[in-house]
Amino acid sequence: MLNTFSSVTPFLKFNPKRVTIDNFVFKLHYRWTFIILIVATILVCSRQYIGEHIKCISDSIPSNVINTYCFFTPTFTLVRHLNNTALASGAIFQPGIGPYETQEEPIKRHAYYQWVPFVLFGQALFFYIPHALWKSWEGGRIKVLVFGLRMVGLTKYLKDKSLKVGRLEIPSLEETDSRVKDIRRTMIDRMRLNQSWGAHLVFAEILNLLNLILQIYWTNAFLGGAFLSLGPKVWRERWDNDMDALDVVFPKVTKCHFHKYGAGGSLQMHDTLCVMALNIINEKIYTILWFWYLFVLIASVLGLIWRAFTLMFYKSLRFTRFSLYWAKPGKMDENQLSAVVKKCNFSNWMFLFFLRSNLSEFLFKKVIFHLASEFPDEQRENTSNAAIDPSAMRTMRIDEVDRPLLTTKPSGSKSD
Repeated sequence: MLNTFSSVTPFLKFNPKRVTIDNFVFKLHYRWTFIILIVATILVCSRQYIGEHIKCISDSIPSNVINTYCFFTPTFTLVRHLNNTALASGAIFQPGIGPYETQEEPIKRHAYYQWVPFVLFGQALFFYIPHALWKSWEGGRIKVLVFGLRMVGLTKYLKDKSLKVGRLEIPSLEETDSRVKDIRRTMIDRMRLNQSWGAHLVFAEILNLLNLILQIYWTNAFLGGAFLSLGPKVWRERWDNDMDALDVVFPKVTKCHFHKYGAGGSLQMHDTLCVMALNIINEKIYTILWFWYLFVLIASVLGLIWRAFTLMFYKSLRFTRFSLYWAKPGKMDENQLSAVVKKCNFSNWMFLFFLRSNLSEFLFKKVIFHLASEFPDEQRENTSNAAIDPSAMRTMRIDEVDRPLLTTKPSGSKSD
């Protein structure tokens, strides 16, 4: 069984080197929904867990012939026998199964089971497309800047040489200082170029929601309009012993007509019963998908509401401090942060947010310090005891940032 699902194990492994370029709601679409749909596709295609997908009863037609024919030809149930009264009285033994009296009698055809694996796999690809687009637009910029900077809290003990711990490599103090300067330089360049990086992210998040709505509509059309009301019916009828919605949408026994010419040349019709073992899996898959889609839909709407808040309040220091703390807990100098936020547009602010998501508190404070040195804050300058040369701040080593920035000495004293 583990070999069967080995294709999805790479998506479930914890990767300490993985760089965050999106949020939890985004991951619900391209990672978790994608995995659920791929696992469902594998289950539908795996005969070893449910046996033959369809098994039909016939005395005169070879079993392999009738099974194959009834699988690619839609089977059906009789609408007249889809009622609990006949089932409770014993007139029928399965919902929709009974005497077929006239050719005009209304029937309910079932042809979706032929296409279930293809539809599930296609939907999995659709859920991955927005992530692929965003990954292409993002261009790996965050990864280039933060790759290898996971445990920089220990760099203060590594002067010249890096240290490798398992799959993680702890950079040295000199290397970390160089990387911080690269991040500062990249952030300054992005502020000047005013790229549409944030607009692409918002578009991808909207695309996630539109795709989810499309897949719900598509699934409902695929199941003959029964998907939208499937969840409430299953929840309401879960304790009943009578015929429920799953028996109607995913019948376990269906009818199939096979026509062939007899010895005298006349056309003969063989009325057969088919056991649909595959529908045992199908009903579980689509019931789970109904509740999962509902959860992802609510999360996606809330995620877009949150994105609207970031668009409106990203200039607010209080909102920025709360957002960055949500991305990763830690304290920051408010004056330095204010100086940086005032110079940010929305794209720059989102870039800063994802830097915070991938960097430790120790390193992010250094990044903010170096950025703030490029944008002096007037309030901070007025409250300072002495002026600080911005060029000296820019060349300050990373291990010197935590030291007191200003010292007051008596007049005429020599500096150390």
